[in-house]
Amino acid sequence: MVKAIKFYDFGGPEVLKIEETEIGSPGDDDVLIRQTAIGLNFLDIMVRLGKYPLLPELPATPGAEAAGVIEAVGKNVSNFKVGERVAYAATIPGAYTEARVINCDQIVKIPDGVSDEVAAATALKGMTAEYLVQRCYKASKGDFALVHAAAGGVGQILCQWLNYIGVTVIGTTSSENKKDIILSNGGQYAINSSTEDIADCIKKVTDGSGVDVVYDSVGPAVWLASISSLKPRGYYVNFGNSSGPLEPIDSVQLNTGGSLFFTKTSMRFYQLDRKELENSAESLFGLIEKGILNPNISQKYSLSDVAKAHKDIADKKTIGSSILIP
Repeated sequence: MVKAIKFYDFGGPEVLKIEETEIGSPGDDDVLIRQTAIGLNFLDIMVRLGKYPLLPELPATPGAEAAGVIEAVGKNVSNFKVGERVAYAATIPGAYTEARVINCDQIVKIPDGVSDEVAAATALKGMTAEYLVQRCYKASKGDFALVHAAAGGVGQILCQWLNYIGVTVIGTTSSENKKDIILSNGGQYAINSSTEDIADCIKKVTDGSGVDVVYDSVGPAVWLASISSLKPRGYYVNFGNSSGPLEPIDSVQLNTGGSLFFTKTSMRFYQLDRKELENSAESLFGLIEKGILNPNISQKYSLSDVAKAHKDIADKKTIGSSILIP
């Protein structure tokens, strides 16, 4: 028996319950992981609320990313062994638990230079940043990029990665006291979206030309400001909707805005096979080992404090990444 977080109805943080549960033995293609750290993400809150596009059957255990040590393997598993440290960013929720059985195709090995806590905090957020920067819109030296929610977990990694490439990074935050966080993580400019006009700030920074790409995890609250900030043929990349779902896109608006490109991304379509997953993890962990990426884990919670963790994230009280320690 292990302790796990479950919820039986969609709703507020109060629906999250800690219970003793049986996880069973790994199937032929599975591994059993004793988890040492679990990543917390805004999408976990959206799942709990019942507002995420892909919802689990109830009762369910939330959570998409974690790290730990393999305790058992199925008979068909040959590329992993007991005692190895691994991490995952799973397509199916279930990470908020002391131990988990998961298909071996979803896990990656953690290199020696990366701690379990960092791996758990970056498996989803870091590999999201990887595909956004290297494959969705391939950022290049000399580009200008607008990153929304730049003081958050994904935002900080994006700023660091883009800065490493040679991109001029403009980050937004809704809190004045978080602007310095953006500037200390690779952003050259920081905008308070609550008090400053984003599009006007972008015009000043770019001498009126606009940015090459917008990386947006916020959604409707910044939609108009974002398309107004792009240069002709610029790329609007939406990978989250913390302010609610986007309205249907008006193609005429994209055309008159400068023949703009729009994409709504999801990591599962950038990890279509084992090779894509391994390449993404290798890129991420390699930059962490070199010290180029420095994930900021500012909040740690116990499993029993998961409701508080969700409330802190929803209330925008957190900075950078947050994790659970089972």
